[in-house]
Amino acid sequence: MAGSALGGGCRFLVSKFITDNTSGVFPWGTFAVNMAGCLIIGILFGMIDRGANIPPQMRALLITGFCGGFTTFSTFAHENYLLFSDSRFWIVFIYAVVSFAVGLFLAWLGHFLVCGGRM
Repeated sequence: MAGSALGGGCRFLVSKFITDNTSGVFPWGTFAVNMAGCLIIGILFGMIDRGANIPPQMRALLITGFCGGFTTFSTFAHENYLLFSDSRFWIVFIYAVVSFAVGLFLAWLGHFLVCGGRM
């Protein structure tokens, strides 16, 4: 629970900062926290794959708790719904596809950075 609270608090602060400093209809704040979360979880699982001695309780704190609280699929889905309801179909398409593609790449990159290309 502590990890989730910390992750949720960080999500709010980072998302608000980015939203306050960008313009347009694209939800940059949510996009940024979700992409950062993908990189963080990739790094953490890369460390585990590499044999880092991370106890199960710490894994739960960092991966399930922090990353789960930091990233937000529900907000992502709701923002897509709002854009769709506003007939901004191209933004929905771009946001969904780019979020998935970049998120997948960043999760891979996290593994790659930790494992040095060895998977």
